[in-house]
Amino acid sequence: MTDNNATPSKSAPLDRATQGPFDDSEANPVRPYIDLGGIKILPREGLNLRLEVEEQSKRIVAVGLDYADSSLQVQPFAAPRSGGLWDETRVQLRDQVRTQGGRVEEREGPLGKELLAEVPATANEGSELRLARFVGIDGPRWFLRGVIGGAAASDLEAAAQVEDLFRSIVVVRGGAPMPPRDLIPLKMPATPGSA
Repeated sequence: MTDNNATPSKSAPLDRATQGPFDDSEANPVRPYIDLGGIKILPREGLNLRLEVEEQSKRIVAVGLDYADSSLQVQPFAAPRSGGLWDETRVQLRDQVRTQGGRVEEREGPLGKELLAEVPATANEGSELRLARFVGIDGPRWFLRGVIGGAAASDLEAAAQVEDLFRSIVVVRGGAPMPPRDLIPLKMPATPGSA
C-alpha cells in the first residue's frame, strides 16, 4: 500500500511509549531528571554531560553525553503531529556523509533503522575514518536524533548501555507551535538548590 501523497510514517520502536525515549507526558514524574529544556536526562553513574553551543548565536544546539567509553550527541526537533522525520533525515544524512567522503550503510538496529557511517575525522584526530551510528526516533510531535561514537559504535556491550541511555531521555516538546525540523530549545540545567 504505497500512496505517494502519504505523510511519512513515524519511525520508532513499537515499545517507545513504555521503553523510551519518552514524551514528557509519559515520563515518571518522581524521577530526578536533569532539566535541559527540550530534553530531560536521567543522571547515572559515569555519565558526563556537555552542552554544545553555537558560537555566533550562543544558542545550545545539542547535548553531548559521554558514557561507557562512548559519546552520544542528541538533538530534539519539532515534528508534525501525523508524520515522522527520521526516514527523510536518514536520506539527507546519508548524502551528507557521502559528500564528505565517508562511507555509510543503512541497517536495522535495536532502535529501528539506523545509519552506520565511517566519517572523516576532524583535523586534530588525524586522517582516520571514525565510526558513527546515526539513530533517530519519531515521537508524538517531536523527533529525537542521536549520533553515537566511541566504543558504542562497534562494541555490542557499550552499544547496549548507550542505547539504554538514549531510550531514557525525555523529550519536552511544549505546547508552543513550532515549524517541523526546528530545534526544540535547550537550556542550561539549573544548579541543584537554585530552583
